[in-house]
Amino acid sequence: MSPAPLPAGETAHSATEGVTTVDGALALARQLGVERADAQALLAHLTGHDRAWLITHGDAPVAAEDLLRRLAAGEPLAHLTGVQPFHGLLLQVTPATLIPRPDTETVVDWALELLAARSGEPTVADLGTGSGAIALAIKAACPRARVTAVDLSADALAVAHGNGQRLGLAVQWLQGNWFQPLAGRRFDLIVSNPPYIAGDDPHLPALRHEPLAALTPGGDGLADLHALIDAAPGHLNPGGWLLLEHGWDQAAAVAQRLALRDFVDTGLRLDLAGRARASGGRLPGPATG
Repeated sequence: MSPAPLPAGETAHSATEGVTTVDGALALARQLGVERADAQALLAHLTGHDRAWLITHGDAPVAAEDLLRRLAAGEPLAHLTGVQPFHGLLLQVTPATLIPRPDTETVVDWALELLAARSGEPTVADLGTGSGAIALAIKAACPRARVTAVDLSADALAVAHGNGQRLGLAVQWLQGNWFQPLAGRRFDLIVSNPPYIAGDDPHLPALRHEPLAALTPGGDGLADLHALIDAAPGHLNPGGWLLLEHGWDQAAAVAQRLALRDFVDTGLRLDLAGRARASGGRLPGPATG
């Protein structure tokens, strides 16, 4: 049985017309060009049952027509259900947050490898946390880590805080612009999935349901990546690491900036499609833990 769906608010439960059956909804999804897996996930959320139940209860009534049409029109599935899986967690998401992508798990996996090599209670900062995905995934897999997460958006931070409470994961949530609320603090690991899409990227219109500020800083998309790299040395302990998600074609520019700021042991990780997705480096000096 799949996890019980979370309340998704009016967005996912306001459909009072277009009641049909499970089989009828799947047929409509085919006509609308909706992927079968997405249609099944939506129906599973609406009925509170898993996909196996849907197969054996094709005549069960479900009010899905409105939501299927919205899905076909490009509204994200995660906004219709109110939840998105990420690194084994089920996170609440809203239009105030970026929808966590599987490719971002690359950053989490790299972070966990680095934390495994440290003793004690390593300190971690997640900048631009959004729904809290990276911070919560790290805390869930490495409970001894002391995790702080920052976001400029009060609405996004409220979603992240709610996710932490529901999952029982203790993360410190702070509002502010990048390092601003972390004055005087240093960490063993800093991670971020900042806005990095170029301002003229043709894919941006397809992402119109997500907050633009979380997607692009404008220009060539490198402004926030550069700002984080430039400021990170002042907030890392000796031997501390900085890990950044970026666009597939930005790895060389990020590596160059890391070298300019004297990071060592720089490297990158590939996403699920085999494209450069995350780069990182270590601040010189012996690790403190």
